[in-house]
Order: sequence, then structure tokens, then C-alpha cells
Amino acid sequence: MKKMILGITIATAVLTAGNFTLKSNDLEGQLTKAEEFDGFGCSGKNLSPQLRWDDAPEGTKSFAVTMYDPDAPTGSGWWHWMVVNIPAKVHRLDTGASLKSMPKGAVEIVNDYGKPGFGGACPPKGDKPHRYIFTVYALDVESLPVKAETNRPIVGFQINVHTLGKASLISYYGR
Repeated sequence: MKKMILGITIATAVLTAGNFTLKSNDLEGQLTKAEEFDGFGCSGKNLSPQLRWDDAPEGTKSFAVTMYDPDAPTGSGWWHWMVVNIPAKVHRLDTGASLKSMPKGAVEIVNDYGKPGFGGACPPKGDKPHRYIFTVYALDVESLPVKAETNRPIVGFQINVHTLGKASLISYYGR
């Protein structure tokens, strides 16, 4: 029993990882038309938001960033964005960086819209506002063995196996 409690305590300490934080000048709790998808019944600008992170855990060799909607009516949520292999020296992504000005070596995985890169919010009209969880992961490897077309569960597994710590922001959007 002591070993199990110790293991849970260590796992919790690894995931909280001190003062590792994620911030954004674009996200203030509510997404806007700038972060709304352009297609699938939506007409937004589909711009990835500005993100910056500080105080990564010791031993961080790269980062991954995701945007996930757990409220999508799919039974399994919706992956809007997965970026891996962001070099450890990078601590920000600018507004609209997806597919345009990503750090060298970064790989944007095909999202649940079937396209690589950022796919903005597009909840069904009249549905309750959905939660959009942006997470940055500090990883213990310089690069994950994945390609843009690697399926998302495999990418998620690789991210989770190599996570030293993570930090998240939640924004909402409804139409």
C-alpha cells in the first residue's frame, strides 16, 4: 500500500511540475471568430492563438501543444490541434503560426477535420458552449517518432509516455 501511495504522489508531482505555466494574449476564457474554424458550417478566421509557456521542468528536451474539445458530440471528443517536436529553446507560438511560421522541426499532426495544423472551434449551433483545452507538454525527448499523418491516439500515447509536466488553459465557445 505504501508503494502505491508513493507512486501516486510521484506521478502527481511530475504532472504538476512546479510553476510550469501556459498563458495567451489571445485567449481570455472565450474564443472569438479569430479562432473559429473556416468550414464545416463555420466561417471564422481559423487562426491558431498566441501561446507562451514558462518554467518548464528540468530535463525538458522538447514541447508538444494540443487543443482538445471534450464536449464534441462524437463520444470521444475532438482534436483540433496537435503539435510535437517543438524545440526546448522555443517558449511561444505567435498568433496564426500554424502552417505558416512554426519552429523548425515542429510537426503538426492531422486534426479531426482531416487536415494538418490548427482547426478552430466549430461547435454545433445551439449547443452549450464547448470547452477548448489548450495544453503544453514538456517532454523528455528531443523528438517523438511520429509524422503528420500518424493517428492521434498514437501521438497522444507518445506525448503521455514522455511527459515531464504539463500546463493548460481552458476557453469556451458556442454559436
